[in-house]
Amino acid sequence: MHRIDVPAGRRRRAALGALWVLLPPAITLALYWYGRAHTPDYARGLFGQYGKDAQRLKAQLGTALLGLALIQLLLALWMYGRLPATGPAPRPVRTTHRIGGLVTFLVSLPIAQHCITAYGVQLTDTRVALHSVTGCFLYGAFAAKVIVVRHRRLPGWALPVAGGVLVCAIALLWYTAALWFLNGYQAPGL
Repeated sequence: MHRIDVPAGRRRRAALGALWVLLPPAITLALYWYGRAHTPDYARGLFGQYGKDAQRLKAQLGTALLGLALIQLLLALWMYGRLPATGPAPRPVRTTHRIGGLVTFLVSLPIAQHCITAYGVQLTDTRVALHSVTGCFLYGAFAAKVIVVRHRRLPGWALPVAGGVLVCAIALLWYTAALWFLNGYQAPGL
């Protein structure tokens, strides 16, 4: 039997590749575990707001987050020539997209921090379970999107799928919380 020697550089790249693949699910599972193990603090405030005022503020921030995600989607479609009736995207669109992604991420953090510390991950009913699990998944999706952007060797479909999943997760979070709150504690279908 012949022994095949794999160069150290190739082994290192393969190990790093495996770590990059495992990072998004690890983030998702860590948040889920923390949210389930953490004792909720229902009296926790958000920027000095408590109770229904904190929920209203989160609904407003969540709506802004959805708006930012939709702008990100439009900018991405423009950059990749998929936005009808527009020419090629000028260079500042790429910079705007990157800065917008950072702002979107930063806007999501206080919402998520309040959700996970005030409520944890709950599976009490369909709406709450869907919101909780999607909230954990969101940060794994963020990590996946960043990894896909940084690794140029991935297939061409990987970036639009990662971006689309991220926008869909934000939309689902908005639907199951912000819309639910702003619509008098009702979301059609839930």
